[in-house]
This record gives sequence, C-alpha cells and structure tokens, in this order.
Amino acid sequence: MKSLTKLFSAVLLAAVATSGNAQPIMQKQTLTLAGAKKAIAAAVAKAKELNAPGGVIAVVDEGGNLMAVERLDGTFAAGALISIGKARTAAIFKRPTSVFEKIIRDGRTPMVALNDFTPLQGGVPIEMNGQVVGAIGVSGAASAQQDEELAIAGANALSMNTNGAAMNSAVTFFDSKTVAAAFVKGQPLLENGEYKIHASHRDAAGKAEVHEHETDIIYVLEGTATFVTGGKVVGGEITGPGEIRGAGIEGGETRKLVKGDVVVVPQGTPHWFKEVKAPFNYYVVKSIN
Repeated sequence: MKSLTKLFSAVLLAAVATSGNAQPIMQKQTLTLAGAKKAIAAAVAKAKELNAPGGVIAVVDEGGNLMAVERLDGTFAAGALISIGKARTAAIFKRPTSVFEKIIRDGRTPMVALNDFTPLQGGVPIEMNGQVVGAIGVSGAASAQQDEELAIAGANALSMNTNGAAMNSAVTFFDSKTVAAAFVKGQPLLENGEYKIHASHRDAAGKAEVHEHETDIIYVLEGTATFVTGGKVVGGEITGPGEIRGAGIEGGETRKLVKGDVVVVPQGTPHWFKEVKAPFNYYVVKSIN
C-alpha cells in the first residue's frame, strides 16, 4: 500500500512539474497590411484575366476587422458592404461562405438571424502555416462563382508553408510556338498576384504610362525604340486601379533601346515609348508591389 502511495505521489508531482513548464502564450501568424494588399492585388489580377465586369475585394483579419478594400470601376455601390460581410463571415467561422449558402439553401434558415453573417458565396479564409489569419471577400463580379474564384486567387497568394515556399506551386512552361504567338499578338504569358510576364510587341509609338503598383523590368529582344522615363505625363487619365495613361511626357530622360538592353522602371515612374522602329519585341516582367 505504501509503495502504491509513493508511486501515486511521484506521478502527481511529475504532472504538476509538467504543467508548470507549459508555455503561458503561443505564437500566432498575423496578417499584415502588406499581406492584405497582396491578396487584393492577386484578386484584381484574376479579375482582369477573367474579364470580370467589376468587383469589390475586401480583406479582414482573423477577428473580422477590415484591413483593406478596393473597388473596381463599374461595380455597384452596395458591393463594398457585401464583400466586407463575406470576408467577416469567412474569417469568424473559418470556413468559405459558400458552405453556409448551401446550408441555408438546404433548409437551415434560422442561421440568417446571426449577427454580422453574410452567407453568400465569395468569402474565403486566408491561411498561413495551417492557421486562419484572416479572410477575403469579393462581390460584384460576373457571378457568385466568379466572386469565389477571385477570392480564392487572393487567398492563395498568401498561402505559405513553414519554410516560406508557396503551397501548391507548380512550374509553368510555355513552348516556343506559344511564346511566338504571344509576341505576334502582344499579349500576357502569365499573370498572378505577385508578378506578370508579358510578351510585348509594338509597331508604333504608344501612350505615356504610369503603374502605381507595378515595377516594370523590360528586356529588348528585337528592334529599336526611343524610350522616355520620368518627367510629367501630358493629359494623364486614370484608366484603371493604379493605372494612368497620357498623350506623352514633358521632360524626363530619353534613351535609345536596342536588342539586349534591360530597363527597370520603378512603380509610379512615368514611361513612354516615344518612337519605335518595327518590329519591336520585348519581354516585360511586372513585379506587383
């Protein structure tokens, strides 16, 4: 009996010691404002890829507090409130809002009485290292399905594993025929929330441009051009989120571009292909900031 008592006491002391060594706090992943903007940029890129007629993209933290929101031109006014509601619902319940839309459609209507509850498809949790750190909501695209596609693109831009590599990433390959065809049309090869790769072609001068959120890395493959950077855009007009176009540039620095040249144009810097000797083909890698 004494041996049993001693054994029990030893086990109890060990348990107390173990609980005493338990950590009083735990580390958590936190969504930053930069991360929220990155998710929105990815959703906007997807909207352009799908030719979405509009859309409002909202990002909230894990508690449902609004961090950032962007409204594309042509989106109906109520889209902002709906997108925020979708994001909050996905964050608080840690599940896509499409799940709740289906539950309610199947008959569980009392759920609509919950506060701050928007059970409409288009809200998706944002996860990092297996933790929900926030959510993204989209409203105003071509359909509820497209709302969700844009939201998923935004959430995936921040889905990272423990060593910092993107989850579910895949190598992208374009064969020579695809690349050649892209240069003929002057069209993008790839666009996502972090960067874009354009196979660009010009036969004549273009408009002055400013990209507020993109750094352009230009590599000339063929032809020559007179390229102006800096200065002031003449007749500048906003043509899209973070995009300005104009008739030309006053002042600035002029360069002659030839085959093999590389130019890096930082975000917010006016630039203009003032003169082009056709055919002029060049790669543009756009880093989204």
